[in-house]
Amino acid sequence: MRVVFAGTPEFAAAALEAIVAAGFEVPLVLTQPDRPAGRGMALQPSPVKTLAETHGLPVFQPVSLRDEAAQARIAAAAPDIMVVAAYGLILPQAVLDLPRLGCINIHASLLPRWRGAAPIHRAILAGDAETGICIMQMEAGLDTGPVLARAVLPIGEDDSAGRLHDRLAALGAELVVTTLGKLRAGPLPATPQPEAGVTYAAKLARSEAPLDFTKPAAALLRQVRAFDPFPGSTAEVGGVLVKVWDAQVRPVRGEPGEVLAADRNGILVACGEQGLLLTELQKPGGKRLPAGQFLAGFRMVPGDRFALPRADA
Repeated sequence: MRVVFAGTPEFAAAALEAIVAAGFEVPLVLTQPDRPAGRGMALQPSPVKTLAETHGLPVFQPVSLRDEAAQARIAAAAPDIMVVAAYGLILPQAVLDLPRLGCINIHASLLPRWRGAAPIHRAILAGDAETGICIMQMEAGLDTGPVLARAVLPIGEDDSAGRLHDRLAALGAELVVTTLGKLRAGPLPATPQPEAGVTYAAKLARSEAPLDFTKPAAALLRQVRAFDPFPGSTAEVGGVLVKVWDAQVRPVRGEPGEVLAADRNGILVACGEQGLLLTELQKPGGKRLPAGQFLAGFRMVPGDRFALPRADA
């Protein structure tokens, strides 16, 4: 089976590694064009491109798949199937129709819940008890295609988006290899997604980063974990915007935003319901630090206040 692969970040690289290791022929790898990154803003290849070049696989980096030249390049690879994982470009119908077995997508949610760009983060933010991987037959709609295979993964109480991402990437890699093996032997039953239960996982925006201490502490804790490692949750105190990377809920009461304690155990802040103990923070230009080390270079005492959202915001 000739597998054309399309993907960009680490999540996709895990799947490509597994497909290559399983012995499938990969005549072409599609990934996003190199992007500027770092202080020098030098062009950096995607994780998928780096991995593909390590294995000596041909790499194609079109800016769009809508032009005939890009489509001809894919057709020349004579794919039996295309595997797509967090690629970042829309596949027009002309591309979806190219492979003999169509295109399948590795999606990190239990469809139809959390269609779209940020399913891992949104599942944590919403307080979902579980998530998973769906291998979906692609069609023109946004993550609307029938499901060929699915695997469920519990969301742990301590799961950040980063930790959950890594577990889902490994699960997706395993499930897509199993699915490809079954497709090589013959067609698989495709289960249409139900109309009920559809939710959309919009891409995270930096405007969502500020912690609103008028909300319940449990909701803020989900935010902290959903936004780790990107974009990070922020909180303003004394006119300084700090990032909060880990926290714990505490059964305390006080005025929202009020610092109730600040010591090596953490910075305890009153919320709309209960309190949030901030245990890992980062000041501008600094590193992520445990609360005790953070306070050694950032003075804070009970009675200080974290800023609350403006009424006109």
